[in-house]
Amino acid sequence: MRRFILLLSLLLIYKLSVAQRVVHDHPPVRDTAALYKHIDNLNNTAYNIYLNTPDLARRLAEKALLLSQESNYATGKGRSFYNIGLIYWSQSYYPISLFYLNSATNYLPAGKSLDLSDCFNALGRTYADLGNYKQALANLDKALYLAGKDKALLAEVYSERSYVYCATKNYDKAVEAAQYSLKLNQEINDKGNIAVLYARLGGIYRFKKDYPAALKYDSISYSMSKITSNKRLRAKLYTEYALLYNELHKYDTAISYAKMGITLADSIGIIDAEVEGYKALVNSYELKNDFKSALAYQKRYAVMDDSISTSTKLKTIKLIQDHSALNSKLNDIKLMEAGDRENKAKIKAQTKLILILAASLVVLISMLFITFYLYKQKKLLSNKLKNQHSALLNQKELIEMQATNLQSVNDLKDKLLAVIGHDLRTPIANMSNIIEMFNDGYLDAGEVSELMKEISPIMKGTELTLSNLTEWAGSQIKGKNVNSTNVDIFLLGVEMEQTFMHHLQLKSIDFTNKAYAGQSVLADENHIKVILRNLVSNAIKFTGNKGNITLATQLEDNSIIISVTDTGKGMDADEIEKLFSINTHFSLSGTSGERGTGIGLLLCKELVELNGGKLSVSSMVGKGSTFYFNLPLVRAYV
Repeated sequence: MRRFILLLSLLLIYKLSVAQRVVHDHPPVRDTAALYKHIDNLNNTAYNIYLNTPDLARRLAEKALLLSQESNYATGKGRSFYNIGLIYWSQSYYPISLFYLNSATNYLPAGKSLDLSDCFNALGRTYADLGNYKQALANLDKALYLAGKDKALLAEVYSERSYVYCATKNYDKAVEAAQYSLKLNQEINDKGNIAVLYARLGGIYRFKKDYPAALKYDSISYSMSKITSNKRLRAKLYTEYALLYNELHKYDTAISYAKMGITLADSIGIIDAEVEGYKALVNSYELKNDFKSALAYQKRYAVMDDSISTSTKLKTIKLIQDHSALNSKLNDIKLMEAGDRENKAKIKAQTKLILILAASLVVLISMLFITFYLYKQKKLLSNKLKNQHSALLNQKELIEMQATNLQSVNDLKDKLLAVIGHDLRTPIANMSNIIEMFNDGYLDAGEVSELMKEISPIMKGTELTLSNLTEWAGSQIKGKNVNSTNVDIFLLGVEMEQTFMHHLQLKSIDFTNKAYAGQSVLADENHIKVILRNLVSNAIKFTGNKGNITLATQLEDNSIIISVTDTGKGMDADEIEKLFSINTHFSLSGTSGERGTGIGLLLCKELVELNGGKLSVSSMVGKGSTFYFNLPLVRAYV
């Protein structure tokens, strides 16, 4: 009996040891190369989009940073810190930007000299924006040394040096640095930076009071801004012209340029350029002794400044919260790593104890019960840890899903607020400006009439945008109800042609109604009207002069396929893929500069699906697009 118990004990110990070796001596294999490549792709994408979509870029860079921390990928951490620093700089949060950029220099390898040059160049620019010009030049010197013979990087460094020299009123050095940067950019044919440098030279010469030279460089920059389609630069140049003509005592000309700068900046959403335009405009009226107009525009400036201050405070709180959350996640990863090391040490100690007990069992059979007890406890602990780990993974997935849903809702809310606060305000502001200029005698009745013809499509677009917003908000608040009736698509096509007759005539577009007359579908008539209004409006928007738009229907089984086809500029595959997603949808300018919010197609998709159909699109760049959806036939026609 004792021999049997001894043999059984030895077998249990051997089985436990083998199990532990299987679990702990062979951890899951991770494809390090693939993980590093994924981290690099996240950082590359964040860098490419940070100027246009900084919030999305920051989320990608933060994800890359967390993965780099978990995998101990130093280059990935350095590039992630660099990207996050650039993003905070682009949003004017300079102290936070400095923290991340300085962190990047600690992780980027010495062999990555070009990456380090970029990082020190960004540090120099940020210190300059904070007014610490001595520290700015010190970092730019490091960037210059690390750039080597790379012309693009050298051009960037000298461009930033000219900015620092101008800020410190060392105008001769500023001109010299800007001219050298301009030469390098011309050698690599970087037209975007060339246009910016001409504008910088214009500003330097204005500070030097060499107004002919300033006008010369600003004129070149203005021409190149049209070639490069840089509306942001053009808006700032209008304000620069206003400042120049104020210096030349040509106040009416300055006022005209300031107003053009305000209008352009407002249309593309550059608030700082719009604020500078109002300041120049107020200064012009004050210099002209027209204090009434100066006071009126000063009030507008004050309202805008208050709005910007409030928005900035809210965004600052949000960014600080994001910064704290990221640091908290990094600390959590470090704690998890420490806990993992502690658990491995415990397991190793337990393994040694089991081996000692196994040897003792040969002499003392009574130790069998102790060994079995320890084995039982370890097994229970292992199961408990597995259950806890599984629960933590489930909780993490739930939190990530909730965060994604909350972000989608927040993005939709921001989109609606942005449309109401800007896109709907802009046409009204333009109408107000026309009325004001007419009252002040700057426009006569004929000019006002012409402007009204031009602004009519914009107001119609605004009306459609407001209608879409109302439908969208109503569906979210009241619930998604469908009141199905018999709907004749041909008659709705006649109504659409009458509704958009003016817009069709403005572009000389032919509208053809090929829908089967008398065939009805079972659907909510108001929903179908909203869908067709949006599809026909979009077709007009993206179709050039003398184009064609066709409404057609086609029978298929027990349903009708309804299509709206245009001969417009079309879309590529990437644009089509982004159309119907709330996270990636976008809006392009029409062939005559028409603007939209991108919410119309999302509304169409939702309404089509509510009525039992599916919205699809086929398109070719330069050939046009076809949007089509299916609806059930009325049973009498089945």
